[in-house]
Amino acid sequence: HFINISFLMWLFAGITLVSFKYSHYFKVIVKKLKQRSRSAGNFIKISNELTNNLINKRTSETLRYKSTESVNIKKISIHVPKHFKPINDSDFSYYLAGLIDGDGHFSKVFQLVIVFNELDASLAYFIKGQIGYGNVYKVKNKKAIILVISNRAGLLKILNLINGKIRSENKLNQINNNILSNPYFKSFPVFSLNSDVNLNNYWLSGFSDADASFQIKLITRKNKTEVRLNFQIDQKKKDLLILIKDFLGGNIGYRKSQDTYYYGSASFGSAKNVINYFDYFQLLSSKHINYLKWRKAYIIIQNKKHLTDSGVDEIIKLKKTMNRNNSDTID
Repeated sequence: HFINISFLMWLFAGITLVSFKYSHYFKVIVKKLKQRSRSAGNFIKISNELTNNLINKRTSETLRYKSTESVNIKKISIHVPKHFKPINDSDFSYYLAGLIDGDGHFSKVFQLVIVFNELDASLAYFIKGQIGYGNVYKVKNKKAIILVISNRAGLLKILNLINGKIRSENKLNQINNNILSNPYFKSFPVFSLNSDVNLNNYWLSGFSDADASFQIKLITRKNKTEVRLNFQIDQKKKDLLILIKDFLGGNIGYRKSQDTYYYGSASFGSAKNVINYFDYFQLLSSKHINYLKWRKAYIIIQNKKHLTDSGVDEIIKLKKTMNRNNSDTID
């Protein structure tokens, strides 16, 4: 079975345009893109009235500090770690499980579809190369590409890699109902979730490449600029967010208007935990550039340069280039 698509030649490295007909999954892609757009939206200045509201209410959008001057910042290395990809099947399998938990879908037409931002074509091809199966398509009129694996041998390899590493009940149900129900997989062992609370592996890296965002927020009031750093993940259910909060620290909240839960790193201590994790289990998508800018803002704060006009200007420059074009580099 194949996804209904109309092919056009794409202008770049082997990417093909794809348009869906009668596809529920296309709606999922559009919804995710809209959610990411909302999550990425930040602000630089706010009114005194709104500032007071933010201090008095525990909202999802900011971290709460009376002043960054009084916060004891835990120091991190000023050196940017060299960027590595998973070096073995174990590391890759955890990353792939996290990516699928975030942006994968095992469909009823016997295939796995993984959604990527259009900037992450190289990541889609990396995943395809590691698996040895699949096709990459550009989603017509959307800033997204998809990796589609429908070959039975490819699906079998993926299931063997992620068995015992997937954490989403929804993905488990998709695998059991849409894939393992096929007679081809009748000899496959029981597929199980990972219930271990230990996140010292690449799972969170893959999950974050799918669903996380890095945000720098600046609030100016009484001639002072307050800097807030937030690592955020939005989900329909909160079970995985609780796991992440217990690992990194932070807060979980609920947006009634969107019927979604969110995780946010709620202190500079949590931000340091985020940095310690991603310095070792590195992001593979274009979000890695956003992370490095976010990390650089942390270093500016730990060195107290944010208390100077030049330091604030540097943070504003970092903020303006985040979640926009991830082809930039970090000095």
